[in-house]
Amino acid sequence: MRLYGVTGWKNSGKTGLMERLVSEITGRGFTVSTVKHAHHSFDVDQPGKDSHRHREAGAAQVLLASRNRVALMTELRGASEPPLEALLTQLAPCDLVLVEGYKRDRHPKIEAQRAATGQPLIAPGDPTIRAVASDAAPALDRPVFHLDDTAAIADFILREVGLVAQEAPAADAAPLAPPPLSNDCFALPAGVDWVPVEDALAHLRANLRPVVGIEQQPLEAAEGRILAQDLTARRANPPQANSAVDGYGFAGPLPAGVARLPLVEGRAAAGVPFAGAVPPGHALRILTGAALPEGVDSVALQEDVTTDGRQIALNGPLKRGANARRAGEDVAEGATVLRAGRPLTPADLALLAAVGHGTLPLRRRLRLGVLSTGDEIRPPGAAAGGGQIFDANRPMLLALARRWGVEAVDLGIAPDDRAALRARLDDAAGRADVLLTSGGASAGDEDHMSALLREAGAMQLWRIAVKPGRPLALGTWHGVPVFGLPGNPVAALVCALIFARPAVALLAGGDWPAPQSFEVPAGFAKRKKPGRRESLRARMREGRAEVFGSEGSGRISGLSWAEGLVELPDGAAEIAVGDPVRFLPFGSFGM
Repeated sequence: MRLYGVTGWKNSGKTGLMERLVSEITGRGFTVSTVKHAHHSFDVDQPGKDSHRHREAGAAQVLLASRNRVALMTELRGASEPPLEALLTQLAPCDLVLVEGYKRDRHPKIEAQRAATGQPLIAPGDPTIRAVASDAAPALDRPVFHLDDTAAIADFILREVGLVAQEAPAADAAPLAPPPLSNDCFALPAGVDWVPVEDALAHLRANLRPVVGIEQQPLEAAEGRILAQDLTARRANPPQANSAVDGYGFAGPLPAGVARLPLVEGRAAAGVPFAGAVPPGHALRILTGAALPEGVDSVALQEDVTTDGRQIALNGPLKRGANARRAGEDVAEGATVLRAGRPLTPADLALLAAVGHGTLPLRRRLRLGVLSTGDEIRPPGAAAGGGQIFDANRPMLLALARRWGVEAVDLGIAPDDRAALRARLDDAAGRADVLLTSGGASAGDEDHMSALLREAGAMQLWRIAVKPGRPLALGTWHGVPVFGLPGNPVAALVCALIFARPAVALLAGGDWPAPQSFEVPAGFAKRKKPGRRESLRARMREGRAEVFGSEGSGRISGLSWAEGLVELPDGAAEIAVGDPVRFLPFGSFGM
């Protein structure tokens, strides 16, 4: 979903700008929806109207419909205000969503300013504000438009979200000088900062939503699928009070001392209930799982009872309800049992079956396309000449996709030819819901993937402060999310686990999965420079995390050797043997 915000202080002109932008952009043939955040109590209804009366009577939601428009009003009644990403899921597909307010959210924004308000600009301290629309002329490090120049502002936003192509540089632009060299291979254009890992993840979490629809499937076929709607218990579990043991049932409690109770003729068994009632002071033979008949609320374990066939004898005391399960003590009828977004486990299927579900609303299985790029790449097992290497990434990523519970789509290998890659991406966008590509994601002569995404105006964060994984392109192609992974297999896997895995879960309709980590003693020593988060291939031995001997991104053997990652924080660090480090098993990434 393409999202752009208009923010600013009160009386800054943001609502007027929103109004003009909607008119301008829809006038160019695009569909626009809007979201408005209200800081104060507001009401779109009027006292005396039928809908207002429904709400006042206690309706949780009121859907007001006519031939001109439909409005859904939801009463929160003290519940937390839904986050923006939850609200966006209620919107129909459109070309662009303009958001007024929500200044603390991470989506890109333009700030409106009227100098007469005397308020300072928000922009200098907020990197999510990409431009300013002002009736003054503030000096800033980003574009500034006149507040009334709606057409220019619309042009800027449409380029930012990729609805129109970026402008070509002027022919007489000054030639670029090379950036200063640094002592590693991560030099950037002057003035450009790395994006911290957490900021990149927050950007993905805030801007992605499910891209697959909902279908009904039998419960038996639902293992591993993502639940599309909250489900409630159609029937209580257990549906009626029943015995937890084989024994004898009666009305409790029993006092201390010897108790003798005459037996009622017959018995109760699972699926074969006792048809009558048990009189007070009497007992009935009862088996595990049998429904408790009228007059029975307690069960004595058969090993604690002696009988001659006419009566039983046992020692008290025994409390009321002993060895008996109450109706609904596990799940009450109507209770919510599972929430939407959950990948269903075998245990979940048992629960849903027990509470009466046979058909389930599921997200359609997401199609994840995997494409390798590069003239030097050869299929596994094929003949390889000098300067050629086998494609290790594609089999790895396809297998990873299947582990994540999505449909893996093999898109083959594309050569280092921009036209051919463009055609391959056009085809892939019709066959997959998400694309994982490897190679060509940096800024070199043959890095065609990032070049095409930039050309389409759809590339987002790629200078992410992570090692391994410097060349990482995140963008869209014809509306299909693209994760341009590095070509080196180690970096490709690490970036797939850290960035693609949670994003794919959201796109598939699931919850955002945070990997589980453990603090363990280090079995290694290392000095780390500041500026990037580092993930080291690691495994646990004798209670300590040991790391692979080489950090090179081409050392594929280290991936097979490792059982997880040791994650080192963004800042400088000096790790000594025995120091606590964060270990993330591969299993916590769904691998």
